[in-house]
Amino acid sequence: MVEPHSGQVKLDLGSDFLRERKTNIVKSKMIILCVNVLLLGLFSLDLQAQNEGAKTIRVMTFNLWRGGLNGGQPLEQSIKAIELAQADIVGLQETHHGDIDNGKKIAAKLGWHYFQQGGRTAVLSRYPIVGSTTRKWGVRIQLPSKTTLHFFNAHFPASPYQPYQILKIPYGDAPFISTSHQAVEWALKSRGAQVDSLLQELIPTLQAKEPVVLTGDFNEPSFQDWTQKAADKKLVPLAVPYPTTKQISEAGMRDTYRTIHPDEIKERGHTWTNTTTPEDPNDFHDRIDFVFVKNLTVQNAQVVGESTDNADIVLTPWPSDHRGVVAKVAITLNDDSFSID
Repeated sequence: MVEPHSGQVKLDLGSDFLRERKTNIVKSKMIILCVNVLLLGLFSLDLQAQNEGAKTIRVMTFNLWRGGLNGGQPLEQSIKAIELAQADIVGLQETHHGDIDNGKKIAAKLGWHYFQQGGRTAVLSRYPIVGSTTRKWGVRIQLPSKTTLHFFNAHFPASPYQPYQILKIPYGDAPFISTSHQAVEWALKSRGAQVDSLLQELIPTLQAKEPVVLTGDFNEPSFQDWTQKAADKKLVPLAVPYPTTKQISEAGMRDTYRTIHPDEIKERGHTWTNTTTPEDPNDFHDRIDFVFVKNLTVQNAQVVGESTDNADIVLTPWPSDHRGVVAKVAITLNDDSFSID
């Protein structure tokens, strides 16, 4: 009976080996689990620290339409538009009704800070406005943790208006044109001097590597919208590299709407106008109101207007002939400095 006994001994040795192997596997899994929990905890603490230093703000451009009253709505409707957009800082255009600065009235009712730039444009801010550029194209806004935000705002001349010139729609006694080169030439004649003046203050600010926002009713479409692709789809009459948005982009700023909505075919983002239908032969709908940024992380960009067909944020009745644009941007606050998120 030696063989059976010998076989039994072998079986017992194998069982001990398997038990020991299983014990080692369990120990290894416990070690791995503990390491993963530790790493997850460290990651969570790091993420929490980042979130504690991060801040998002909502910046808006809003043409009030002659002080917010030209559309027959009370001034409270313009205030509702700002509140509905959850804006923190707003670049206003057409602030006056007659000689009355209704932008200032809006600021008083909101309890916000206000800076009148001249030319019926202004900056409205939840946060303190602590200074301005020499020509008042821009202001400095003090955010929490001593972070400075540079905020520029513009309202460029409406006439001559190149889409109307191209489409032979009479406006402001401007001559009709037919080529892309003529459109650029007339855009420069219409707005070039003011754009140059803005850039003289904007570009040095951009070089300082601090967060910068530019809002405005440019009264000129974007080179990112009047593309050959859009022309092929008959969305625009021809491709035009419109100079105002092109110069601002070349200076290093990003169009927040096109950053979030890069397809100019599917998402046109029209801000002009809600007062006529798209089929009106005497008008042409387009995107001429903008929020540009640099050294900020764009999280969202939305059109604010009169209906779900034309806007992401809806207020009815809508008080202006322009739709607004609001962008959510992120800044990382780090004690008394900032870093890009």
